Amino acid sequence: MKKKYITALSIAGSDPSGGAGIQADLKTFSACGCYGTTAITAVVDENTVGVTGVHPVPEAFVASQIRSVLDDIGADAVKIGMLHSSELIIAVRDALLPYDIANIVLDPVMVATSGDKLLQDEAINTLMTELIPYVRVITPNIPEAEILSGRTIQRQEDLQAVVKELSFGRSVSVYLKAGHLDEEVLTDLFYNAETDEVTTLPSKRIHTRNTHGTGCTLSSAIAAFLAHGLLLDEAVRNAKTYINNAILKGAEYETGKGHGPVHHFFDFWK
Repeated sequence: MKKKYITALSIAGSDPSGGAGIQADLKTFSACGCYGTTAITAVVDENTVGVTGVHPVPEAFVASQIRSVLDDIGADAVKIGMLHSSELIIAVRDALLPYDIANIVLDPVMVATSGDKLLQDEAINTLMTELIPYVRVITPNIPEAEILSGRTIQRQEDLQAVVKELSFGRSVSVYLKAGHLDEEVLTDLFYNAETDEVTTLPSKRIHTRNTHGTGCTLSSAIAAFLAHGLLLDEAVRNAKTYINNAILKGAEYETGKGHGPVHHFFDFWK
């Protein structure tokens, strides 16, 4: 009998500069040992400097891409990225429901690294009520956590107060990223809703402007390690190690005139 790949599906927007979105997800899946598939939600005009425009893919066509992949290849895990409208959020949820996929990781993308807004205001409530309760893990950064919780986060201590609130009745696990804080040691928090435990994940700040696509990459790495059958805490720790190394090695390069990408293939390019 022939072997089968471990598979992961990314549902997200594209990034022509290759550092974020679908392109970053595929690179991450590959680096973490998964066969990556995609359903593209929007064609984004962006580079390392900023976002110039977003061309949405019709909701029905996004749903059709999802069904085409899952009916044929299937998925051991799904990563969801940029969903720009309420209609698209509901279409993606409804397309996934019949397949009963346990490992769904949602990166609640609202703002690009450059500061450009990527999610319509009216879609935020839809994301919270219609999609987040359905997934296994969400991976907000601080600006996204502030929007979802309605709280201001300025210090490490504030993360502790917010992380369980974001679990929506303690049904969804939360990886809360600390990268927007000013400390030299940044401590991400992971709330495992399945064990009701909070894990601290500290790391030294890496001084680099090459942070384009870090959120996409982390969430994709979590999905990839879950696809391999790792326990939730183990998948998160492996993903944290992967993104730290990708940022560290990516800091050695100059790509573009703004926020360059991380180095997804640091383990393979010598």
